[in-house]
Amino acid sequence: MTLRMQKTVLYKSSEKILDRLASWAANPWRRYSLLVIIFLIGFLIGSSLGMINGVLALMDPVGALIALIFLELLIKARFVFLKQNKPIILIRVFDIFRIGLAYGLFSEGLKLL
Repeated sequence: MTLRMQKTVLYKSSEKILDRLASWAANPWRRYSLLVIIFLIGFLIGSSLGMINGVLALMDPVGALIALIFLELLIKARFVFLKQNKPIILIRVFDIFRIGLAYGLFSEGLKLL
């Protein structure tokens, strides 16, 4: 016997949140503003990771490994969502976040030179 999720209001609304986000982002200005905000959040997290690892100087290889694994998981999630025919805005959000994170890490690396 397989267990199924109970169809609560929270479960139903969480299923529809991606469709609502995709319809909200149909306007190009909203979509670009959402993507810029996601890029800046990724940049903030990437530069914060670089600063924390630079200040502590204890776990630079471990921090780089964790960041690399996280970036690879985002790439794998992108292909999973492409196969499931999820809305394209979710894939773009993952891509822009990944670019912002990598850009933040690179900018912190250049500061250390």
